[in-house]
Amino acid sequence: MSRKSSDKKTPRQPVGPQKTRIDKWLWAARFYKTRSLASEAIKGGKVHVNGHRVKPSREVEVGDTLNLRQGFDEKTVVVLALSDKRGPAIVAQQLYRETDESVARREKEKELRQLASAQRPHGEGRPTKRSRRLIHRFTRSEP
Repeated sequence: MSRKSSDKKTPRQPVGPQKTRIDKWLWAARFYKTRSLASEAIKGGKVHVNGHRVKPSREVEVGDTLNLRQGFDEKTVVVLALSDKRGPAIVAQQLYRETDESVARREKEKELRQLASAQRPHGEGRPTKRSRRLIHRFTRSEP
């Protein structure tokens, strides 16, 4: 039995999209709850692709390096897969990989923040009810 040329297997095309808008990808990868929040972060300069500031319509490709700033944390992630649909968190985590340097830097900054808050002297801040009464008596008394 001979094989026909139509029986030959053709190379498969990748299932997902080749390029995706960065705001859609950040939303699908669950870095932001909504696309509008992702767009605002991008417009505000909190997201850089391959070291360059971008616009929300910029298309991201597999292998791109993203620098994200969220609150106190600054993450550096590498795009492993593309998606423009939001799925479960387990699927979203497979879209990217955070670099080892980024993880180490975030852990170090977290420890520094905890140490800074631990060194704050106790009792500083808002006066207690008793101390407010003492202050009030002291300031009202005329010498």
